[in-house]
Amino acid sequence: MQHRSDHGYSRHDDRRDDRRDDRRGRGTPLSDLDPALTSVSRQVIGAAIEVHKTLGPGYPEAAYTKALCQELDGHGISYQAEASLPIRYKDKDIGTTLADLFVDGRFIVEVMAHTGDVGSSERSALRAQLRSADVELGLIINFGERRLKDGLVRVLNPDKLNAMRGESEHDDEGEDGDEYES
Repeated sequence: MQHRSDHGYSRHDDRRDDRRDDRRGRGTPLSDLDPALTSVSRQVIGAAIEVHKTLGPGYPEAAYTKALCQELDGHGISYQAEASLPIRYKDKDIGTTLADLFVDGRFIVEVMAHTGDVGSSERSALRAQLRSADVELGLIINFGERRLKDGLVRVLNPDKLNAMRGESEHDDEGEDGDEYES
């Protein structure tokens, strides 16, 4: 793996690499996920790159969402925009949350359009949506960054991953389940 700092990027990127290095061994590598899921997520990232190349940063989130939907349509990738997901508490529905895109019935995409790092509140909100949808993967795509790769964040649902592995929900209580897409 090559670090961003190997390519002469700014100190800001070096700090992001430091955070990534601190998580090494705690995150889930892409190879541990279903290959079909990984393939579709890479296609979505490719579509997002095309949108960002064409539009660049600076537009409202809605413009990027519509452009990304157009790209997904062109690639034949199924999705549901503004997907309503149930919020459950003790086996009862208590409300709903909206996912920007629910792709292929397999993962959630959160579209953003602001400058700066994706924060813990955005990650937590997406992780909650992953639990609601009972899926393992989510992508945050922040089109507000000058380089799109600085705005791509992969968020995992540790509860779902542990259940798939046959582990209890509390085995990895400290794991944050995030890792940047490379």
